[in-house]
Amino acid sequence: MIKIKIIVFSLCLSASAVIIAPCFAQSDTSFRLIKKIKAKFSYLNVDNLDNIYVITQTNQLKKINANGDSLAIFNDVKRFGNPSYIDVSNPLKVLLYYNKFSTTVVLDRFFNVRNTINFRKQNIFLATSIAASYDNNIWIFDEQNYILKKVDENGKTLVETVDWRTFFDTVPSPIKIMDRNNFVYLYDTAKGFYIFDYYGAFKTKLSFLHWQFVEISGDYLFGFNQHKLYSYNILTTEQKEYALPSFIKDYQFIEVMNGKLYLLKENGVEIYQLK
Repeated sequence: MIKIKIIVFSLCLSASAVIIAPCFAQSDTSFRLIKKIKAKFSYLNVDNLDNIYVITQTNQLKKINANGDSLAIFNDVKRFGNPSYIDVSNPLKVLLYYNKFSTTVVLDRFFNVRNTINFRKQNIFLATSIAASYDNNIWIFDEQNYILKKVDENGKTLVETVDWRTFFDTVPSPIKIMDRNNFVYLYDTAKGFYIFDYYGAFKTKLSFLHWQFVEISGDYLFGFNQHKLYSYNILTTEQKEYALPSFIKDYQFIEVMNGKLYLLKENGVEIYQLK
């Protein structure tokens, strides 16, 4: 087990009490390698049940467990080219999104195709990210009209915000949407997290900038930047900054879920326990 120093943030609020910025203190943590899955993959994601999603060299989307055993396979990944994003936040409903075609393929837990949604039929022509909603629908940000929408599996709009240009000085361009803990989180690397309730009302903003591979697991926001792992406790507002050890490098994808760190490297997946 390798122990490393981390930095713990205290909370600093702006005068408006809306934008949260970091202050610094210190603590310790460690990373313990618990598993290696040797194979060549081009994609990695992990759901809240610790299922691992990878794309193989033969362009199959595979769901595997922590031992590398196959649980499901989808062979038609490149039907609309390379997927720009795969949402696995709901293990029972996996979304493959192809932004060049504004199209989403919806898979069930066994990777059978449930539906294919062409958002262009609903006049959504530009969107970089989507996410499954808590009630089995889909969140999508319409970047042409600057509106966050929740749609059903037929693409019908169920909920939408007002035009963001009416209440934001500079309009965010979210790269990821996450539906967690009764809120919808949209992340813009240059502007931070924008948080909405389920009715589309803006609640607050977290000014954590330039994070990559952002994720929410339990009550924590996670992100990476410059060989560091950042965490933010949504309930307590405690913030931490972990300096990643030297052996965590040369990865293609990195993910935190359920207290574990997942790395996709050239020769496979490495799984570490965080303590």
